[in-house]
Amino acid sequence: MKKYRFWIILVVVLIVAAAAWLGLRNLRAGGQNSLYQTVVVERGTLTATIGATGTVRANQTAHLAWQTSGTVLEVWVRPGDRVETGQVLATLDPASLPQNIILAQADLVNARRALESLQTSGAAAAQAELAYYQALDARDAAQTRYDILVSTYGENSTARPLLQARANLALAEARLADAEREYERLRNGPDPEDVAAAEARVRAAEAALRAGQITAPFAGTVMNVVPMPGDLVSPGLAAFRIDDLSRLLVDVQLSEVDINSVEVGQSVLVTLDAAMGQEYHGRVIQVARAGTVAAGTVNFAVVVELTDADARIRPGMTAAVTITVRQLEDVLLVPNRAVRLVEGQRVVYVLHSDGQIERTVITLGASSDLMSEVIAGDLQVGDTIILNPPAEFGQNGPPFMRR
Repeated sequence: MKKYRFWIILVVVLIVAAAAWLGLRNLRAGGQNSLYQTVVVERGTLTATIGATGTVRANQTAHLAWQTSGTVLEVWVRPGDRVETGQVLATLDPASLPQNIILAQADLVNARRALESLQTSGAAAAQAELAYYQALDARDAAQTRYDILVSTYGENSTARPLLQARANLALAEARLADAEREYERLRNGPDPEDVAAAEARVRAAEAALRAGQITAPFAGTVMNVVPMPGDLVSPGLAAFRIDDLSRLLVDVQLSEVDINSVEVGQSVLVTLDAAMGQEYHGRVIQVARAGTVAAGTVNFAVVVELTDADARIRPGMTAAVTITVRQLEDVLLVPNRAVRLVEGQRVVYVLHSDGQIERTVITLGASSDLMSEVIAGDLQVGDTIILNPPAEFGQNGPPFMRR
């Protein structure tokens, strides 16, 4: 009986020991594998994107400065005001303006009168017509005198009266030709060149007078106002900034690696630190044909237009843009966080069911923020890959194979 119990106890001990050993082995393996986050490789749809950071700007911006010296008399706008083309923003006290600008008022009056007279008066044409007929009569009289002397002395005579009559006839014919040309120039209205010159004098006087004020060069929004009534100003001193906010654009720089994937019309997702949690949309409207070199890197300028901008977006803000360049269907995908660069090659680490870790070299194609397309390598659908591998497994780390 005792011998029977001994064998029973021995069997139980062996079973317990075996179970303990297997449990410890599984625990160790499970503990090792639990160090890693994993994901199963699948095929799916990839929206390929290119990301960049840029700066928001207005469709058009003008920094306005004073053109002359003087004392500010009135300031007609405030920041945020909407202005139209040609609207007066501020004026200087006329009494404080330089003498040449004050005299420009008189110059403008005289220039306008001269232009009006040139355009409406027929006196010049009438005078030219009268001068033509007078020159014609003078030529006819000189011709008659010359003909009489020729009949008296002969055509080849050197008599002084004949020589003088010949010279008078030549002078009369030249004066007739001049009068005829002037009459032809004026008979159908004022000379266009004279009108252009008179108009230029008017514009010059008007420009001189405008130096005493600042006007809006285009319709937009007043962004900054510097002058105040009573300020003394000088030429070149900053006065206003006006932005055309009807369109907001984002300027970004893309590397030469990405630029050939970008085309006008592609959709863009835009986020800003100034509007956390809000996504805006846009489209590519301009792609530079030539690059610029900065710090040894070639970049290309790309302009994005925001299509749903609101009041929270202001010129000068930093914007993160994501350009959708293409969409790929049924491609092998890996998370970007699982990819490492080892010895100049892109690799992922495949975790096998027996705990073995295999380093697999892959070639990537298009990418999005989270996923990349695998276009070459031994990775297969269903493989389990490690999402959080170290930069490189050390000699004391878990064993791994290469392929």
